Amino acid sequence: MIYSSIIASLHFIAAFDVVLSVTYEWVTFGRSLTLLDAKRIQQAEIIYGISAGIVLVFGFLRLFFFEKGSDYYFENSFYYLKLYTFALVGIISIYPTVRFWKWRKITKVGLSPIIEEKEFMIIRWILRMEVIGLLVMILAASMMAKGVGY
Repeated sequence: MIYSSIIASLHFIAAFDVVLSVTYEWVTFGRSLTLLDAKRIQQAEIIYGISAGIVLVFGFLRLFFFEKGSDYYFENSFYYLKLYTFALVGIISIYPTVRFWKWRKITKVGLSPIIEEKEFMIIRWILRMEVIGLLVMILAASMMAKGVGY
């Protein structure tokens, strides 16, 4: 019981970190970024990646070794909604991640990134979709935990 609570807590903390980092990127990302904002977005991206990995590890631990058991989750449609949305958010986040990492060359020398209008619009749209996806996952997790869709 104590191990299950610890694993669940670590899973939730990592999930909150994912939400926090994506929301931070979404709110901070603008047409003209300061050097400080660009560096903070890059740091948020690191937190996002690490936290998403932790969510997966502890989520699968909970799935197979703790909580209600894998049969419960594999029979629940909201589990699949949450899992597929997580995968989709991860896939669409690749583009901004690559762009933010490419800023490293210029942010290391103390310059702000220059963002083309098309790139700005694409990244802004993706960040919005990531936030919406996270909201869908939160709803799906709540429904799944309460047995809806089982």
